[in-house]
Amino acid sequence: MTKNRGFWPMRDIPTVLWLLLTVIAALAHRALPMPGWLMIHLLLLGAVTHAILVWSQYFSFALLRRAATDVDRRRQSIRLILSNGAAALVITGVLSGIWAVTVAGAAALIVAVTWHAVTLVRRMRGSMPGRFGRTIRYYIASAALLTIGAALGAWLARGDAASNLVVAHALINVLGWIGLTVAGTVVTLWPTILRTRADEGAAAGASRALPVLAGAVVIAATGAALEQLVAVAAGLGAYLVGLGIIFFSLFRAARQKAPRSFAALSVAAAMLWWAGAVAAVAVGAIVAAVDGGGFEALDALFGQVVPYLAAGFAVQVLVGALSYLVPVVLGGGPTPVRVGTAGFDAAGILRVTVANAALAVCALPVSSLMRVAASIMYLVAMASFLVVMWRAMRAQRRAKAAPGLPDGGLPAIGRPGGGRRAAGQAAAGQAAAGLTDGGRPDGGLPDGGLSRRHGPIVPEGEQPAGRRSGQAVAGLLSVVLVAAGLAAADPVGLGWGAAPVGAADAPVQTVQVEAANMRFTPDRIEVPAGTRLVIEVTNTDDEQVHDLVFANGIAGGRLAPGEKETIDVGVITADLDGWCSILGHRQMGMTLQIVATGSEAVSGASPDAGVSPDAGARPDAGAHGMGHMGGGTATGSSTAPDLMAEPGPGFDPIDAELPALPASDSPITRELTLTVRDEKREVAPGVTQTLWTYNGTAPGPVLHGRVGDRFVITLENKGAMGHSIDFHAGSLAPDRPMRTIPPGKSLTYTFTATRAGIWMYHCSTMPMSTHIANGMYGAVVIEPAGLPAVDRSYVLVQGEYYLGDHDGGTVDPDRIATRNPDLVTFNGYANQYDHAPLPARVGERVRIWVLDAGIERPSSFHVIGGQFDTVWAEGAYLLDHATDTGSQALALQPAQGGFVELSFPEKGTYPFVSHLMIDAERGAHGLFAVDE
Repeated sequence: MTKNRGFWPMRDIPTVLWLLLTVIAALAHRALPMPGWLMIHLLLLGAVTHAILVWSQYFSFALLRRAATDVDRRRQSIRLILSNGAAALVITGVLSGIWAVTVAGAAALIVAVTWHAVTLVRRMRGSMPGRFGRTIRYYIASAALLTIGAALGAWLARGDAASNLVVAHALINVLGWIGLTVAGTVVTLWPTILRTRADEGAAAGASRALPVLAGAVVIAATGAALEQLVAVAAGLGAYLVGLGIIFFSLFRAARQKAPRSFAALSVAAAMLWWAGAVAAVAVGAIVAAVDGGGFEALDALFGQVVPYLAAGFAVQVLVGALSYLVPVVLGGGPTPVRVGTAGFDAAGILRVTVANAALAVCALPVSSLMRVAASIMYLVAMASFLVVMWRAMRAQRRAKAAPGLPDGGLPAIGRPGGGRRAAGQAAAGQAAAGLTDGGRPDGGLPDGGLSRRHGPIVPEGEQPAGRRSGQAVAGLLSVVLVAAGLAAADPVGLGWGAAPVGAADAPVQTVQVEAANMRFTPDRIEVPAGTRLVIEVTNTDDEQVHDLVFANGIAGGRLAPGEKETIDVGVITADLDGWCSILGHRQMGMTLQIVATGSEAVSGASPDAGVSPDAGARPDAGAHGMGHMGGGTATGSSTAPDLMAEPGPGFDPIDAELPALPASDSPITRELTLTVRDEKREVAPGVTQTLWTYNGTAPGPVLHGRVGDRFVITLENKGAMGHSIDFHAGSLAPDRPMRTIPPGKSLTYTFTATRAGIWMYHCSTMPMSTHIANGMYGAVVIEPAGLPAVDRSYVLVQGEYYLGDHDGGTVDPDRIATRNPDLVTFNGYANQYDHAPLPARVGERVRIWVLDAGIERPSSFHVIGGQFDTVWAEGAYLLDHATDTGSQALALQPAQGGFVELSFPEKGTYPFVSHLMIDAERGAHGLFAVDE
């Protein structure tokens, strides 16, 4: 037999490490692959799964009135090593794209959890369970569900996961593995944290709720797998019924003694987020089934809800439970346990208030800037638990080691000789822990507060009257003030514009408008002058986010597909223009004209129309909240770029060299993750633009392979707006792989290269010209069969810039319409290979792959002083190692490509250009530096 108390590394350390890794991932998410997936799995698969395996065993021993043996402890350590190793393998395998590693991790996890469940079953059969012993069945049922969820997750990791199976996987693991475990635990843990008796009907209610909850998970997950929305809604509805049975007994316990500690309030908040998230998905499934939104609408909603299940439910129930359980298992007697508990409760009300208020802000339709600020506040509030835990555990250790408490015990007050001695020993323990100063949890009394109080000790420590409520107010105010400040700084980001004007009793005309396919329907509305216009706008687009703003400063918010809102435009007295303010959408024709009719109409804009200099009206789409969409407005600069100047100090030329492919006897699979990011980059000396990039560069990375190779591309959108990708190198239906994905989402694009060429890839989100011109393009080189080796091979991708502000601006859609680029470049930087010439040697055979990515300018690639003896354009040889003829230029239209080959006859510097000379003067110019 062994003690279950005291420090146990394999039990106590991994959860802390997983939580710490989650915090690090949250801080460094912009530099990490698949950050959303990574953070959720570090938390749920790592920290929460480890905690479940530890504490469900702990509760099973307690509820079945059994004591753990040394053999039990050794076996549990092995299971924990196996499960944590499994989690590490799964995460490593998914991030590296090595499916075999992921499968090995999933298999190890299934073994560990199955072994865990078998021990619980055997322990139940060999015990006489007490009143709550049957709750162990929750742990067994949840383990059974995890084996299914883990196997499904391994299958999905192959890379061609369907969204319905992803939802099924999440439902099984979050509502099954985690949800059932929590439901079975809170029945006994909740009244214990409150230090009150459990409700008389709690045990019976738990027995009734288990089949409801477990069956509901199976129904909902099966419905998701089969894309049956009604089944998903029915399963989630049943799940809420099961939660209601559990929550009823928890509510009755809370009526006996209200929650006041951090542990209790954190668990209570978790219960609310849990039920609220499930209800939101259930309602979403019903709405999607009724209005025809289909499973894609539910998938989008579920993707939005999962972070709140993780952050609101899983994190808070974990830190709340640990705040109560850790002092108990560290033990040492009543005084050290009290010291530890008081330490865990430090600033508890402040932390739980900030965390939940910030999370609530994130859940609201706020600007991205406000959501980021709220996320940071939440992260600080929750991550502080790690610091609080370290301080509390250190204080408890000191209290256990205090003189006068050889066994860590506290003699009972009122026993002969025990009163003042107990107080003195308690004071000694707390002094060792450093908790006897004024304002500390014991109230600052010299003896720890025991000699002047009557009744039971308050485990989380005495606090001055009003401190807890003061912390709550301070926490709430901090979030409100930050939100208010950001709202004032970016009102349009919240959908706020100028207030509608005009008489309150004016007649009202309500018009329904749909936004889709870069058009408003209707796009012209006639309104009798003097009438208040109310527009009910619905985004019926399949993929794109839209909004509607007006020249009088009235502005709606960003609408995801399927969302709608009502906009009070005000009383119309003159014609008024409206448009979508998403970058490029107005230029694509997404405008709305309001025409004032009747005798009261006036020519031009009237004050009632709101077009006054201080009404917030702006002349272009960029004025309406574009700051949080990835860049500033296209204000441009009156100064032309100085292409003769030296690049900035951070100049890092793109490596144009194309390495030779390793030999291969058969086609191979090539995997790559392309992450969309908004990056401020220098594009010419002294000129920076906020580009939309694949993997941080414009153009994106070059993909290289042979005919027959299979490419598996994971696209992650970490930008500020929707993006997509279109590979010309693959032939397949574009509906799914080329769809636009919103920020935070990802997709897998798989194609097989069946034809040779240098193929373009690019963002296909509308307006396509804007997305490509702002950096979202790249090249795929598929070598033709029998392509001979050369001494050097380079790739040059011609692109164009239509500059916004020269200091971090974004592409100017109006300038695109002029078809007159400011810069034409090779590999994304004007004249970059003038500053970093491409090397070659006399007599070497050099192959130059060239792709014209457009969007407007053709290319006539020419090497000054060189002649091409081989020219391969758009899949065909025009010359092939000619001896008495040659070519001087490779002519390409946008989205065309090929290669040329030459040898340099003597040492020197050989410029290469697009021989449309105005483009060479705009930056399509570079140098070969040829040595002997």
